[in-house]
Amino acid sequence: MADNPQAAAGAQNANQPQFALQRIYVKDLSFESPNSPAVFQEQWKPQVNLDLNTSHSKISDNQYEVVLSLTVTTKVGDKVAYLVEIQQAGVFMVQGFEGPQLGQMLGAYCPNILFPYAREAIDGVVGKGSFPALMLAPVNFDAIYAQALKRKQDEAQAEAAEGQAH
Repeated sequence: MADNPQAAAGAQNANQPQFALQRIYVKDLSFESPNSPAVFQEQWKPQVNLDLNTSHSKISDNQYEVVLSLTVTTKVGDKVAYLVEIQQAGVFMVQGFEGPQLGQMLGAYCPNILFPYAREAIDGVVGKGSFPALMLAPVNFDAIYAQALKRKQDEAQAEAAEGQAH
């Protein structure tokens, strides 16, 4: 038993994983409506395509910037009604997570936090372009991260097998 229970508790807390959102911001945002005003005359039956990507970089010992990049291309027939690109970013303090846990935090957990902000920004800019509201469906970043991890593992195994075959 420690002589100073508060000091012992403080030492235990220092080893505990810690996570904190420090800042959320739009890093880049663009909106194009290349076929306006003609596209406003078309019957509104849009085909929406969403491309997304995540990246992260280390800022300092326990700080990371995570960037969620979304590109929404909306077409009516064969004409592009609008194109929205956003890089929604955040600065996160992540401490006490290593290896796969850290990868999961930066590759899935943080993008889950950023997505609603990106969705709101996209909806706002689409409305300012005089188009009907666009509410993107939720995205399962855990599943996307797991697929990316499996793809990397499969590629590594294929390269290893190819190296042994030669």
